Amino acid sequence: MDILEVLGLDDLLAQFVLAIGAAMWLGNAFAIYQHKQGRSPKGVDTPFNTVRAWWLLWVGVVISLWGLISMFAK
Repeated sequence: MDILEVLGLDDLLAQFVLAIGAAMWLGNAFAIYQHKQGRSPKGVDTPFNTVRAWWLLWVGVVISLWGLISMFAK
């Protein structure tokens, strides 16, 4: 029995990757939704970058799937 098994670091890393990915796609999905509703953050003068938001949303989906598959691949 090694330290990884005792502390459960493999599971913790997979959960961390899942959480980061989920935060990325949820946050960008919310930003896209807010933009479609015509709302923007106060004090922001730059235009909304739709391509970047969609790109980061899909990167978050891929990272979330990676974390989810890592959790159940054991």
